[in-house]
Amino acid sequence: MSNSESVKMNVKAGAADKIKKSVKDGQVVLLSLNDGSNKYSNIAGSCAAGTRFQFVVLDQQDPDFSLRVENNAGLDLYTSPAEMQYLGNDLVVDEKNAAISLADDSGVIDAAMTVSENN
Repeated sequence: MSNSESVKMNVKAGAADKIKKSVKDGQVVLLSLNDGSNKYSNIAGSCAAGTRFQFVVLDQQDPDFSLRVENNAGLDLYTSPAEMQYLGNDLVVDEKNAAISLADDSGVIDAAMTVSENN
């Protein structure tokens, strides 16, 4: 997906409920890599490049994450151009067996996403 395209995500009900438990009114959520490549990653350099993602909850928007992600869950959600190279079309976030997964039109990207609060 190119950076100029609009980013859309379908967040299924179970995943939306799980994410929203960590989000207070007025907070921003980031779709961020969790592979050691950015300041929100809690994984040291690894072989996980582009395969691990997380939702990061912030009190205010990070200017590095400037791409709005349209979603049906009502989240104020953003990602960055660095993340876009690993994302395809038709993004879907789902919840199964207490785990949040991220998929696109090519299949599952991350079957064990986390939600981190960085207020």
